[in-house]
Amino acid sequence: MPQFRISDAARLLGVSDDTVRRWVDAGALPVQPDASNRKVIDGAALAAFARDHASAPPDPSDVQSSARNRLVGLVTNVVTDRVMAQVEMQCGPHRIVSLMSSEAVRELGLEPGALAVAVIKSTTVVVETPGGAS
Repeated sequence: MPQFRISDAARLLGVSDDTVRRWVDAGALPVQPDASNRKVIDGAALAAFARDHASAPPDPSDVQSSARNRLVGLVTNVVTDRVMAQVEMQCGPHRIVSLMSSEAVRELGLEPGALAVAVIKSTTVVVETPGGAS
């Protein structure tokens, strides 16, 4: 069963070590001692906490969609040629890159600073684990 030190949990949650310690002190995150008597958080408990406390900006679009992976963010860069474009977005801590037609970029008004939603629907998702993980 994976376990995470407080500093690792903080990095994964995108908060400070002190914030994780406050959550531990408040009983929101359970800790236990590891073999070296350091406080660690069970991986399953950390995953549940991350899911339950995830917050995303409200989706500005008013559409219904079967795609569940909708990431609201800001356009950070657009590179276009006559036919194709590369659009980069920052969605929270995630950098999303999309290739689309230059026509679509113009029609959507995509430029650095524009609010947009990256909608991801794919039958192929690659999942990797760090080296040495079992």
